[in-house]
Amino acid sequence: MTAIDTNEPTTAALLSSGGYRSLPRWAPWSVAAGSVAVAFLVLLVTGTPTIVSVVAFGALVHLVVLTVLSRTLEGPRRSADRLATTLVTFAFALALIPLVSLLWTVGSRGMGLLSAEFLTTDMVGVFGDMTSGGVVHAIIGTLMVTLTATLISVPIGLLTAIYLVEYGRGPVARGITFLVDVMTGIPSIVAGLFAFALFTLIMGPAYRSGLMGAVALAVLMTPVVIRSVEEMLRLVPNELREASYALGVPKWLTVVKVVLRTSIAGIVTGVMLAIARVIGETAPLLITVGIVTRTSWNVTEGRMATLPVFAYNQYHQGGVGVDRAWAAALTLILIVMLLNLVARAISRLFSPKTGR
Repeated sequence: MTAIDTNEPTTAALLSSGGYRSLPRWAPWSVAAGSVAVAFLVLLVTGTPTIVSVVAFGALVHLVVLTVLSRTLEGPRRSADRLATTLVTFAFALALIPLVSLLWTVGSRGMGLLSAEFLTTDMVGVFGDMTSGGVVHAIIGTLMVTLTATLISVPIGLLTAIYLVEYGRGPVARGITFLVDVMTGIPSIVAGLFAFALFTLIMGPAYRSGLMGAVALAVLMTPVVIRSVEEMLRLVPNELREASYALGVPKWLTVVKVVLRTSIAGIVTGVMLAIARVIGETAPLLITVGIVTRTSWNVTEGRMATLPVFAYNQYHQGGVGVDRAWAAALTLILIVMLLNLVARAISRLFSPKTGR
């Protein structure tokens, strides 16, 4: 056996003796503030500084200074870790810029017209630049069309994903997977043209309804549901399936009681992603549903108003219609946020309880 050298200093001893020095927690923030100040002064001397140029130049200075400082005081390994952490943080902040800009633009321009009256009235009798009128008919139409599309696509997507994960083998499963991959990249206008051609052959060229738009949205939703549910089902450990089989439970009941119950939270999240993917689609609904000024609850007969088409139509009219378009866009964002909160509550309610 190899003897242990008791004279070799431990990590704690090195830390206490100053062998390894670590930057304090406030150091990155101090370097960031100093970098922004230096960037502002340099750009002020060389030209007219802007927010974008100061932030970009300050980020570059911060990256270089913090890396050099960390390598000098903490060593190469810790400096490499700080460099990677800084780059990931910058990438995260860069990805947040368009999201924050979008929310700020829609919120600031849509709040001016958003009110209880706007959310509870329709556009019947509103002409020209009248400031009255609202989007209740478009809200109802959006919810009805999206709900119908969900009722069509979720059972198909769920059953297809179960088949691919639990039963599918051979060329049939590979063919379905290939078709799902192809459908994932279908442009939305193609889905609208498909639904238009289908209902034109069945009902005639003059037929327009919310059902036609729901079928177009279902074509876009189905591959997203299949892919998300398939990934969630694959995350369920095989040990759970084998334990159920060992107790004599048939496979179909194992899928229903064990697999689906375990992955219900991820399945609900995937369905919500699919709904968020299609609820703002405009092109297929322009072709299939159209626009009306009154409230309609019947998805099988007549045109229906939807928020995306309403926003497009109002923005195209100009004047006060532009304000209505921004308010409708803000309403659509709020509806998506509300649906996500409801989905979170449902997934938490029905997901298996792991605590005691």
